[in-house]
Amino acid sequence: MDQNQRTAPQLEEDEREEKEGAKAADADTPDEEKEKKPSLIRRHPLAAILALVALIAIVVVGYFVWLIYFHPYETTDDAFIDARSFSVAAKISGYVGDVPVSDNQHLNAGDVIARIDPRDYKIALDQANGQVGVANAAIASAEAQIAAAGAAIEEAKAQQTSSEAALQYARDENTRQQQLVKSGAGSEQAAQQAAATLRQNQANYAQSQASVTSAVKNQASAEAQKASAIASLHQAEAQVETAKQNLDYTTITAAQPGRIVKLGASKGQYVQAGQAISMFVPDELWVTANFKETQLADMRPGQPVDLTIDAYPDHVLKGEVQSVQPGSGTAFSLLPAENATGNYVKVTQRVPVKIVVDSWPKDIAIGPGMSVLPTVTVRPRN
Repeated sequence: MDQNQRTAPQLEEDEREEKEGAKAADADTPDEEKEKKPSLIRRHPLAAILALVALIAIVVVGYFVWLIYFHPYETTDDAFIDARSFSVAAKISGYVGDVPVSDNQHLNAGDVIARIDPRDYKIALDQANGQVGVANAAIASAEAQIAAAGAAIEEAKAQQTSSEAALQYARDENTRQQQLVKSGAGSEQAAQQAAATLRQNQANYAQSQASVTSAVKNQASAEAQKASAIASLHQAEAQVETAKQNLDYTTITAAQPGRIVKLGASKGQYVQAGQAISMFVPDELWVTANFKETQLADMRPGQPVDLTIDAYPDHVLKGEVQSVQPGSGTAFSLLPAENATGNYVKVTQRVPVKIVVDSWPKDIAIGPGMSVLPTVTVRPRN
């Protein structure tokens, strides 16, 4: 019978007989022949050795890669650019006359930020200079009075000497006339005249003494007036210095290089003494990185740091650790944490680390508060 003419049941029966014959042939194969078939390692020993060597090399290389490129680093995403920013304030009151700067402009030390109308302060300076002139005139007048008092003292002393000599002569004459009257050789009239002359000379001598005393007191008064005039001069000179300083304060300048930020002054605005007119960001910037306290075991000043700014990830900066703050950030906050409580839960603290950058890029805008990703090499690579 042709194969094409065979029925489907016959074909299925033939296939079943072929499978059973194949199974019977496998069953008749001896176990010795199966055990003699070599393993994969025996069949390919060189490949097995090469694979083992490659695996060991991968483990060793991976270990050194981890040791060199991962293990000696400490990094944190809690880092930002920092600076000692401060507000620029007016020291005097007045109307703003000119503001020659604009927002975010870079200034050098001594550049003008704003000018206050100086006219009132120029008038005050002129008045103070006038007071200095008045004080100098008072000093000159007191010195003249002192000189005049000195001359009056000399004149009074001369008169005192003359009256003293006349008094002594009158005493001698009175004594002689009184003796003559007693001896009967003199007249009573001459004795009386001598006694009157004595009394007159005594009065003249007392008057000369009073004149000397008055002249001395006048000199002391003139010296006191001079001292008062000198004190007034010092006060006037201090007022001149104050007026000069106030006049200088009408020009507000930059004390150091940096940038003007949030400029609030405008021409014609009235500002009070102490009123802030802008913020100032100095050129001196650094990075404050808040590392976990568990990352500080090997961190020391002078260690190199690689930094990237989140805003400019294509700029890789170089720097070094300058210092590690002796205490956590919370310890120096306005309201430090109080750990002596019954509900204390230990939390890993953050410690600020100051990082200085070798050179900041000049082609991008960098300022305080910008996020930075620092990576510190805490152990040197061998």
